[in-house]
Amino acid sequence: MKVYHSLESFTPLKNAVVTSGTFDGVHQGHRKILSRLSEVSKQQQGETVVLTFWPHPRMVVSEDSHGLQLLSTIEEKIELFRGLKIDHLIILPFTRAFSELSPTEFIQQVLVESIGTKRFVIGYDHRFGRNREGSFEFLQRVAPNYGIQVEEIPRQDIDELAISSTRIRKALLAGDIAVANGLLGRPYQFSGVVVKGKQLGRTLGYPTANIDVKENYKLIPANGVYVVKVKHQEKVHHGMLNIGVRPTVDGTSRTIEVNLFNFDQDIYGEKLSVELLAYLRTELKFGNLDDLVAQIAEDQQKAITYLNE
Repeated sequence: MKVYHSLESFTPLKNAVVTSGTFDGVHQGHRKILSRLSEVSKQQQGETVVLTFWPHPRMVVSEDSHGLQLLSTIEEKIELFRGLKIDHLIILPFTRAFSELSPTEFIQQVLVESIGTKRFVIGYDHRFGRNREGSFEFLQRVAPNYGIQVEEIPRQDIDELAISSTRIRKALLAGDIAVANGLLGRPYQFSGVVVKGKQLGRTLGYPTANIDVKENYKLIPANGVYVVKVKHQEKVHHGMLNIGVRPTVDGTSRTIEVNLFNFDQDIYGEKLSVELLAYLRTELKFGNLDDLVAQIAEDQQKAITYLNE
């Protein structure tokens, strides 16, 4: 897959089969669209092009973007697309000026002149152009004038899967990892750098790595204890992770701490990529540290049992 960070760096194709959207999470519903894109491309002997946008459009045009929580960073999204065997991924810088393009200008300047679109495949209720004025009905009327055939994935095909980025976000914020992972078609993931904490876990016999996720828009799931898979320097480890404020030790700020099983290395400043496999329990406040340690031991045993199964 070739990745482009502007339209200027992309050479128009003779037979481009295109889809566009934000594709937050690249979930199972999105994959339905991308699967159809590949089918059409094979039929047409064309090349697949995914057009996505960064920053997320809401970060640019919405006044409430400070509360925006996304399922994937742009780096994660690139890797997810890479695994789906897309030919070309165009990451278009989303600006105020771009948001003012009319639907007709979007078709002519972006789809035709910049990409060379011959087929345009979209999900149902896809909107584009200034104020989201462009619709599938508009495309049906106008696109043939530009030599573009359009196809919309039927609503029932997506509704049948009952998948949306909003539903996934709600599941994650409720700690329902099983539902979220099922809708995503993979474990939910995030990455961050290991930073120094209070090192309390070490004194309790369960050393943890504190993970700092720099992207403040990245959705962090509900507080609680999780079974996780962690990648560090291309090696995979398993462990348990706590998200929360650590009420037993009067914590006030939210932290993300992972205890890696059978692992004893100094990894401060290094990157960890975390996949959430299962939710064990909510965060609790214990009467003393002994009770906390007993619960951590129980959590560890449950995590190991889950991994063995």
